[in-house]
Amino acid sequence: MRATLDRADRFLSLVGLLSAMLAAVAVAMAARRFMQRHLDACAMLRCLGMTQNQVGAMYLIEFALVGLAGSLLGVLVGFGAHFVLLELIGTLLPADLPAPPVYAKVNPADAPVLTLAITSDTIPLTEVQNLVNTRLALKISQVSGVGLVTLSGGQRPAVRIQADTEALASYGLGLDSLRTAITAANANSAKGSFDGPTRAYAINANDQLLTVSDYKNLIVAYRNGAPVRLENVATVVDSAENVRLGAWANLKPAIILNVQRQPGANVIATVDAIKERLPELQASLPASLQLTVLSDRTTGIRASVEHVQIELLLAVVLVVLVIFAFLHSVRATVIASLAVPISLIGSFGVMYLLGYSLNNLSLMALTIATGFVVDDAIVMIENIARYIEEGEKPMAAAIKGAAQIGFTIISLTVSLIAVLIPLLFMGDVVGRLFREFAVTLAITILISGVVSLTLVPMMSARWLRSHEEEKPGKFARKTQAFFDRVIQKYDRGLDWVLARQGLTLIVALATLALTALLWVVIPKGLFPTQDTGQLQARVEARQAISYSAMAELQQKAAKAILEDPDVASLASNVGVDAANNTMLHTGTMLINLKRDRRSDPDELMQRLRNRVAQVPGVTLYLQPTQDLTIDAETGPTQYRVSLEGADNATVVEWARKLVARMQQQKQLRNVTTDAGAVGAAAVVHIDRDTASRLNITASAIDDALYSAFGQRIVSTIFTETNQYRVILEAQQDEAMSLAALGRLQLRTGSGEPTPLSAVATIREEEAPLQVTHVAQYPATTIGFDTAAGTSLGQAVDAIRAAAEDIKLPASVTLTFLGASGAYENSLSNQLWLILAAVVCVYIVLGVLYESYIHPLTILSTLPSAGVGALLALWVTGQGLGVIGIIGIILLIGIVKKNAIMMIDFAIEAERDEGKSPLEAIRQAALLRFRPILMTTLAALFAAVPLMFGWGEGAELRRPLGLAIFGGLIVSQLLTLFTTPVIYLAFDRAARRWSGKAPSKPKEAGA
Repeated sequence: MRATLDRADRFLSLVGLLSAMLAAVAVAMAARRFMQRHLDACAMLRCLGMTQNQVGAMYLIEFALVGLAGSLLGVLVGFGAHFVLLELIGTLLPADLPAPPVYAKVNPADAPVLTLAITSDTIPLTEVQNLVNTRLALKISQVSGVGLVTLSGGQRPAVRIQADTEALASYGLGLDSLRTAITAANANSAKGSFDGPTRAYAINANDQLLTVSDYKNLIVAYRNGAPVRLENVATVVDSAENVRLGAWANLKPAIILNVQRQPGANVIATVDAIKERLPELQASLPASLQLTVLSDRTTGIRASVEHVQIELLLAVVLVVLVIFAFLHSVRATVIASLAVPISLIGSFGVMYLLGYSLNNLSLMALTIATGFVVDDAIVMIENIARYIEEGEKPMAAAIKGAAQIGFTIISLTVSLIAVLIPLLFMGDVVGRLFREFAVTLAITILISGVVSLTLVPMMSARWLRSHEEEKPGKFARKTQAFFDRVIQKYDRGLDWVLARQGLTLIVALATLALTALLWVVIPKGLFPTQDTGQLQARVEARQAISYSAMAELQQKAAKAILEDPDVASLASNVGVDAANNTMLHTGTMLINLKRDRRSDPDELMQRLRNRVAQVPGVTLYLQPTQDLTIDAETGPTQYRVSLEGADNATVVEWARKLVARMQQQKQLRNVTTDAGAVGAAAVVHIDRDTASRLNITASAIDDALYSAFGQRIVSTIFTETNQYRVILEAQQDEAMSLAALGRLQLRTGSGEPTPLSAVATIREEEAPLQVTHVAQYPATTIGFDTAAGTSLGQAVDAIRAAAEDIKLPASVTLTFLGASGAYENSLSNQLWLILAAVVCVYIVLGVLYESYIHPLTILSTLPSAGVGALLALWVTGQGLGVIGIIGIILLIGIVKKNAIMMIDFAIEAERDEGKSPLEAIRQAALLRFRPILMTTLAALFAAVPLMFGWGEGAELRRPLGLAIFGGLIVSQLLTLFTTPVIYLAFDRAARRWSGKAPSKPKEAGA
């Protein structure tokens, strides 16, 4: 069996990410419009978002995996159907892209599962990048389960040709003629072959320029019979393809290799496979390269799985102790306890066949199932033991007890599985997350039901002793005496309640009202925030900052963070990168925390913010890395909303108003937005009359500007292992200014040089740093975090109130994204999910009992469980999230068992013994008190390890344990008294409706 911690993307609807690195903003915009017009017509695309920055655009394509069609698409995606979509996209992109797009199937919000840092004291980073790319990254990307391998630091080798435009002009040349000469001189095309008299020949040529010296000596023109070489008009250097990218391991310049897994891949198996190959891969690198594992997410994942396994074993031990305390027989305890390992082992087998893995969710299901699976065995063996105590032989007791209780166990098993049916058919991301949880639980319960109906009676008949042979010990006598006193008190309490049925019904109705009230007032959220031992950081500076200044600020912030005693290491990067959706004024960090730290994440993040606040000019945003990620994108804050409208100006205007109002809300903090984010732009206003007179076209001006300042790729060097760009640009010194831009030399129609300033005016203006579209509409994103003690539901309500306060027009749409959007969807589905579970149980019970009334009696136990669960979550400050909802749904299956056991015996007593409803339900309540108490305590103690869980992932499991523990405590105290009263009330109502006379007890001796 595999062990992993699958995050949200195991069933996440996001299966495709298309990152198109487009070198020109205008080309990116044209490509975006062209793609959106065609792809918006696809019904299965729920969202098509585009984020465009200074160097390119990232397209985010999200499949709407909802309903039957969505489920089928989800299956097809696993078999590579997304490649069909990528082929379609390829036909929609313009043919003249300056660089090919990059595709990846991955969830971009995923934190890397493994981060490697490669450094060297002697080798330049460009060469390090080349070695890492060809000998390390390529091999790692071929490992099974690896989804995306990215390199931060961006020092990919390239030949840069920095043209001296004035020198070019002196030779009567322009950037266009230089580009043409370079492109023509470096060729790599097929040349054919021929057959000689005795052998065949392939034709090759030295048509490629491979080194800097080759390019320096390239003849670009002749003047007065003398060659003009490239080195006469340009500086040719070995450099990097993107000079505005940098990465550091702690504070040392490095190439950072981040590994993200494929959606659904086994994370531990993936990382183990990579680490197994690392010694071999490191041996292929020069000895002067140091390779360090900077971050390994599986360390925490392994610890989390280990803690859940301990909790599972602890739950088994506690359940076994409960059985022994009531049956005070080692043999009976062993028989009942065998249901646990058999059911769990059987579940492992089915999970293996279904391709499931051992993860936080499936192990959490198995832990809770420990209390469920033993219930059926307890009910069976307790009934058999009761007949043995009455003097029956074990074989006869087993036959009689199994025959009597068989229908009850079928009812318990089928109705409990029915509770899980709505979970199996939940749509959207959250439903896909917990489908494996529900299937695992259903399989375990089904196997336990079969074991209880077959193995338990057989072993009881063969292994239990008769009452005369079984001599109770001191412990058994004491526990039996204690239990006798308890049942006597229950007997008196039950008589008191049956004598005051009206008051009891009022209490039951009050419980229902209290449940509804608690549902309304309890804080609501999605998932609890986990402490995974890792933080994601985003550093922001002023929007017009240069790369070198931003790199310096990033290093200062990193140094301040590393000084904290709870920080172990960090990976840091800064620069413009379309593939990673970063901009020049932002930097990112992945901060690894020490395992033995004492500070909780909130305390630590606030301390780090205070440290970085001492660095002038930067703002630090922090959020814990989460195992369950719903977001499709990363951002500076944990939650996001978007505003979409018909035009960008309107969106920006209302976004600024909404942000200002949100910043006043006490429930929110770190409110930030990209609305109106602008940098400095040098805008060239062409004098078209003058340009026309000189026969200089606007296209020629654009072409010259792009060649000078657009990092223009003019050729490609092909080697045996890789390919490298040849980049043309103008020489740019540190004193570059608008005036220097105006000195860019153009060529007139007659070939004469003229400066750009002669045909254009250059002015400094503001320009957006980033343009975002959702579908075909301009959009902007607003990020926020929740204040301490504030639930996500309260924050969402505060944002909606803020939108109402500013009177947000209907033409501007407010949409909650990622986790906050999933919360909105789950909030609307939560109540329906619980109602669907109740309806499923009612239908199943109605079929089993062939009655409309008895299922209602059984379901009357649910409000008390709801009160207990909601109170437990509220008192402990957990709030009601998806995990708590699942706990309440499971409570529906647990607490109804009490009523089923009572009502089955009452119906049998009425039918076979002719007892009145009052006598029948009273006898049933007393006879079934012990198995009811045993099953409840078994489920209760199975939840205790989750409730008091510790270590990695405990925050995720705790609400489930709390909901079940609180619900069972309250329901046990109430339903033992309310169920008999409600049974009698429904019986009287049914008899009135059918016109039957009230049933009377038989006369003594009749």
